[in-house]
Amino acid sequence: MGGPRQDGPRPAGPRHDGPRPGAKPAAHGGAPRGEFQPRPPRDAAPQRLSEPGRFSEPGHRLAAPGRHREPDGPRASVDAPKGTVWLYGHHAVAAALANPNRRLRRLLLTDEAEAAISKQLPPPWAVSPERVDRGRLDTLLGRDIVHQGAALLADPLAPPSLQSVLEKPGVIIVLDQVTDPRNVGAIMRSAAAFGAAAVITQDRNAPEETGGLAKAASGALEKMPLLRAVNIARTIIALKAANVWCIGLDAAGKALSGPAFADRRVALVLGAEGEGLRRLTRETCDEIAGLTIKGAVESLNVSAAASVALYELSRR
Repeated sequence: MGGPRQDGPRPAGPRHDGPRPGAKPAAHGGAPRGEFQPRPPRDAAPQRLSEPGRFSEPGHRLAAPGRHREPDGPRASVDAPKGTVWLYGHHAVAAALANPNRRLRRLLLTDEAEAAISKQLPPPWAVSPERVDRGRLDTLLGRDIVHQGAALLADPLAPPSLQSVLEKPGVIIVLDQVTDPRNVGAIMRSAAAFGAAAVITQDRNAPEETGGLAKAASGALEKMPLLRAVNIARTIIALKAANVWCIGLDAAGKALSGPAFADRRVALVLGAEGEGLRRLTRETCDEIAGLTIKGAVESLNVSAAASVALYELSRR
C-alpha cells in the first residue's frame, strides 16, 4: 500500500497494485452472484475481461433519484401518489418519523406496531397514525413483504450535493452498478455504523429509494447521505480532484491495510454483484486492494465485503 501520499501534484494516471488494467481476477470466474472472493495466489494467472465498461453520458453530475424498481418492492397502488414511496418495518418507519428532512404523508400501523414504534420514538409524530390490520397492509404492500405491521407513505429524500459530502469526514463508498436493493441497504447500514460520509450509486443499473432498501438499511437511509451519479468513472475523477484516495476493492489486489491510509481521505469503490468492478472503474481508481479470507468459506457477499473493508479502514 505504501505510506501517506507525498506533497505535490498527483502522479499522472491511476496507480495499480494489482493486475494490469483490463485483467479480470481469476477469483471472480464462476463465483456465485453477489459475492467477492479472496485474493488468489501471487502466481495465479489473471483472466481477461470479456466486456469493457460502458459510459455514454458525457460530463459529471449528480442525478435525480433513479427509475428502477426493486423486484421485491411494494406493487403499484392507487393509495400511493406518483413520486412517493412506501417505507415499512419498525426501524425504517421510526427513523423516517424522526427525520425532519423527510416529508411524511400517511402512517398505517397495527396496534402491535404502534406500541413497538412508540418505544423507539415516543409520540406525538409529524403525521397521525391510521389504525389498520395486517390484512390491509398485506393487500397494500404484498403478502411477501415483511412489513411488521407498519407502513409509512413519504416523499423520497432529496439527494445532497457532492460538495456537501466532501465537507464531511469519513470514508466515501462508491458502488459501481450494485443492483440488489438489499445489498445497497445493508451497505448503508454498515456505512452508518463505521461513520462513513456518504454512499454513491449510479443513476442507472442501481436501485431507487424503496421500502425494501430502507428496511435493509434498518434506519440508516435517514442518516446516511445517498447520492446518485450519472457516470461512476467521472465521479471518481471528481473525488480524486478533491484529494480523495480511491481504492477499488477486488480479489486481485494486495491485502487492504487500514493503517496504510492513516493520513489520507479514502473512497472505497465496490463492483457489481458477480461481475465486480468494470474495466474503466478499475483503471480510474488510484489502486486496487483485496480482502484475505482464511477458512472454508471462499467468498463474501458484496455487503459483507464492504463491512469488512470499512472495519479495516476504521483501524487507521
